[in-house]
Amino acid sequence: MLTDLVQIRRLGEKHLQENKHLRVHLKRHAFVERRLKKIAQDIEEEIDCTACANCCRVATTRITERDMERLAKSLGMKLSQFRRDYTLTTEDEGLVLKRDDETGCVFLSGNLCTVYEARPATCENFPHLVKGAGSFVSRMWEMPDRATYCPIVYNAMEAFKDETGSRK
Repeated sequence: MLTDLVQIRRLGEKHLQENKHLRVHLKRHAFVERRLKKIAQDIEEEIDCTACANCCRVATTRITERDMERLAKSLGMKLSQFRRDYTLTTEDEGLVLKRDDETGCVFLSGNLCTVYEARPATCENFPHLVKGAGSFVSRMWEMPDRATYCPIVYNAMEAFKDETGSRK
């Protein structure tokens, strides 16, 4: 199980085209989704996200109205104040949590989320291999990029290629 973030970035970038090919392979071939989810779940259980938190440093966090309401309540503030202080709207992704390029998500402290109990749904479901919105194949669209920064995704993609015989 590879967890070194430098190696994951290097190898994830090296395998980017192979990982994109896997997405196409999954779309065009029959596979047992339950088996791939089990592989991903086993990998998720082996990796401690709080030892990494790279997703919180690298990725943006899309946020819904419901997420904002839950977070504002948790922080004891009005929704309008939360929106003003903790979110911004981007052209590409819409409403996202504010972040700093050096430290990541505004709610990240060290490797821990300061609003964990009220965290956005996208954070709760990350890395979106086992659970998340849409079908398993549709969620795979994001995975080649995530395999460059998330140990769970990197290891799952490698295992999926072995399981499906899609490795080039």
